[in-house]
Amino acid sequence: MIVVAGEALIDLVPQGTGALASLKPALGGGPYNTAVALGRLGSPSAFCSRTSSDAFGEALLDGLREAGVDVSAVQRGIEPTTLAVATIDEKGSAAYSFYVEGTADRLFTAPAELPAQTRAVSFGTCSLVLEPGASAYEELMRDAAVQGVFTALDPNIRAGLIPDPDGYRARFKSWLPSVSLLKLSEEDAEWLGGTPREWLEAGPAAVVITRGGEGLTAFTRDGAVHSVPGEEVDVVDTIGAGDTVNAALLHGLGALDALSAEALVGLDADGWTRLLRFAARAAAITCSRAGAEPPYASELADF
Repeated sequence: MIVVAGEALIDLVPQGTGALASLKPALGGGPYNTAVALGRLGSPSAFCSRTSSDAFGEALLDGLREAGVDVSAVQRGIEPTTLAVATIDEKGSAAYSFYVEGTADRLFTAPAELPAQTRAVSFGTCSLVLEPGASAYEELMRDAAVQGVFTALDPNIRAGLIPDPDGYRARFKSWLPSVSLLKLSEEDAEWLGGTPREWLEAGPAAVVITRGGEGLTAFTRDGAVHSVPGEEVDVVDTIGAGDTVNAALLHGLGALDALSAEALVGLDADGWTRLLRFAARAAAITCSRAGAEPPYASELADF
């Protein structure tokens, strides 16, 4: 079981240009997209979050169930669902503004235990920023690491939600001893500061940096660097691409029986190349269609 912990929200995606373009609601949130992608790839997976009992919250749970994701660890509340308003530029890149005050996912509390047979837990995005939920997710991350569970982190920076950037950067560094795999975009890396080697020294067994259409690069604790190019694709938008990479990496590592820090360090060059190419292909498919629509296993070779 791979558990994804974090927010589920509704993306409001413009259907045209201009500030008053019609908005179409879509299921979203970085952790949510990761969980759906894992389910579509065929990995046994569960979602650990808190969602609203409103119509949007029901739709979010339905989307998880349709992907085969276990939702028994999802807490419920009467508060409204978080909304994210997306804007898409001429290259298909998405930016967001958020409506988060008083929403259900902010009131997440750390569960007493993880679902049975949990092999890995994935964290990231808004859930590690917005209190009081952020502290509960942080507690869950540290507890999982102490128990020897493989932990993955994608900070997926949303700068508009972070009132104290330096404070968040310090908090990010404090998580690294509890992280097995750190994945982040070039933009996130620049915003956070530091280098893959500095982060590796703090705890993770590997750091994977996504470079958009240029591909992915993995840095490992033994000093190795592994890179693959991006897959050629006509980009519709990039919504969910990074989340698909998260899921593909975790799915592939599970297939390679490498969901441990020790196995990650021991993964050879062929293994890393195979894994990164799989993630690049999966992300390219997501970019080729509107919204966060990650691929199914039947659309991908390998694993």
